Amino acid sequence: MNSAVLTAGGELAGRILDALADATTDAPGITRVAYGPGERFAHDLVRNEGEKVGAIARTDAAGNLYLTLKGHDPDLPAIVIGSHLDSVAHGGNFDGAAGVVAGLAVIAELVAQGIRLPRDLIVLATRAEEAVWFPLSYPGSQAALGLLEPQALEAKRSDSGHTLAEHMREEGFDPDAVRRGVPGIDAGRIAAFIEVHIEQGPRLVAAGAAVGIVTGIAGGFRYVDAKCLGAYAHSGAEPRFARHDAVLGFADLVAALEIEWDALEREGHEVTITFGRVQSDPTQHGGSRVLGELGFTLDVRSAEAAVLERIEARLRTILGEIGSKRGVTFELGPRFTWEPATMSPALIAGLDRAAAELQMRAPHVPSGAGHDAATFAGAGIPTAMLFVRNENGSHNPHEAMEIADLDQAIRLLLRFVTDFDNPLDQP
Repeated sequence: MNSAVLTAGGELAGRILDALADATTDAPGITRVAYGPGERFAHDLVRNEGEKVGAIARTDAAGNLYLTLKGHDPDLPAIVIGSHLDSVAHGGNFDGAAGVVAGLAVIAELVAQGIRLPRDLIVLATRAEEAVWFPLSYPGSQAALGLLEPQALEAKRSDSGHTLAEHMREEGFDPDAVRRGVPGIDAGRIAAFIEVHIEQGPRLVAAGAAVGIVTGIAGGFRYVDAKCLGAYAHSGAEPRFARHDAVLGFADLVAALEIEWDALEREGHEVTITFGRVQSDPTQHGGSRVLGELGFTLDVRSAEAAVLERIEARLRTILGEIGSKRGVTFELGPRFTWEPATMSPALIAGLDRAAAELQMRAPHVPSGAGHDAATFAGAGIPTAMLFVRNENGSHNPHEAMEIADLDQAIRLLLRFVTDFDNPLDQP
């Protein structure tokens, strides 16, 4: 297999991604606002390209796009390949879009090779995956399955202040049907959901592998407005025994959670613990004051629910210990949670088998970030993900996926879907 020569599907994917970049460049990066002009252009482009290669296009009440390549037996549940087409402001071109065009490339390859699958193959382009626009987890894919909570439609877009329902209506969709829970696709009609996505961390780059098979998507909990409360005092006049120092209390919290993180890693668990914002009141702090209040955020993620529960319990114990030692109190404030998503062992095995048949290295990797795939896994649908090697992370203009690497994911997906109903066949 010569990976330097792109498949026709890979060339198509590259052309579509180039067209997306040209149309949605917003220096210094790419901006495709959810339910805005950039996302609209992307959906129109993908729809047109899908219809050109023979797919049947439709949209649901929320504006999710379905491109269907008909199989022999319409009664069999479909294989769905999907991701999103919106981006963060001034982000990169590949986060989300690479997965949609990979699915489209698979359809193009099947048509070009004259292969008709036993079951339908659907490429799904979801709406509004990036939570920067609406403070929601995967509203597009939730709506696709009829699972979006009615109150979510009242969430306001960060740039416009208009609600999700208003933006859906402006784009010509039907928020009232979404509110009633009308699904775009029945979960029982999906045999497998597979999402291709650029890796947002460095594991595949470090491993020298173009493609990885995802083992699970991290869940987590986040405190967005936590505080360590002590007492302001004079830095010279207040003796140590009398201090209620918010800085030292917070430092103890950081150190104690890192000790817990170390212990979890020694036991073989994947977890991340992040203090994303640490701040004090500039009208109160000073070089000659003991700090009396410090605000922070805490973000904890793991694909293992038991690990999240363990850290939450340990956190409560730590806060009590620090309070007694330092004379401070903690107010954690609002807590946001999202569930881990386990990928289907059977689908992982199928992807492993396809990679072996192609003599392709595809190491297993975790996903610390959330993805639409989590919605499908949470609904009990067999779900899998492929990561594509990408330097410089994501949500920034410097995403650096190579089309040749995406083409490896396309080859792997193509083999996977053609083997899906004949898993024991040899190449």
